[in-house]
Amino acid sequence: MRQVLTIGAGENSRQIAFLNQEGSGPPVIWLGGYKSDMRSTKAETLAAWAERTGRAFVRFDYSGHGESEGRFEDGTISRWLDDSLEVIHRTTRERPSLVGSSMGGWISLLAAKCLAEQGKDAPAGMVLIAPAVDFTERLIWDQFTEDMKRSLVETGSYPRPSEYTSAPYAITLGLIEDGRRHLLFDAPIQTGCPVHILQGMEDPDVPWTHAMRLVEHLPGDNVSLTLIKDGDHRLSRPEDLDRLIAAIEAIA
Repeated sequence: MRQVLTIGAGENSRQIAFLNQEGSGPPVIWLGGYKSDMRSTKAETLAAWAERTGRAFVRFDYSGHGESEGRFEDGTISRWLDDSLEVIHRTTRERPSLVGSSMGGWISLLAAKCLAEQGKDAPAGMVLIAPAVDFTERLIWDQFTEDMKRSLVETGSYPRPSEYTSAPYAITLGLIEDGRRHLLFDAPIQTGCPVHILQGMEDPDVPWTHAMRLVEHLPGDNVSLTLIKDGDHRLSRPEDLDRLIAAIEAIA
């Protein structure tokens, strides 16, 4: 059943929609991608798996996404990370397994970092699908031409075409500048838990070399990397979904 959490105060107050399936084992928390939602193919597949196996499963929409309040254009990594941490704190009583897709992979890593800084237990495990770590800087800003950068700085927003929607995504200057507060590739990353990365080698959005770079930045963790030679960014084919479920079952 759909539920809501009220997060923040004053003008930053917003309602975050989530779905919580009761069950056993470390609760699996789904962290979706940029402009995705909790009813995506992968999220629905995991909900059906959790129902079959009796696993606890939580999925939610970041503010400005899906069924949650807020404007997408007001979103930042800080805001969506806060959403994620509140969902983790308020829906689970034990160490969760984080499953992050694309941007959700970056946010999963940031959430683990925040938990450690707060003196809380690390996640039980982490499965990352085409993790778009530092994407605002490495996969957007660094790929922009000087004219595109100038337009973004002067107007505060740049319409970036996407093959997933007919309308372009609005890349805001606030998203880029806030993203710089959370860059992870400048130092080793410590999650305190096993990590399994699933990465398509035909991914046009997050190159497979980006996943390799992430592995190099996880020197202290038990890390597995599965490269899928013909895999795209979404990894939503039946065989990809089977790999995802197997990775979750193996890690926690």
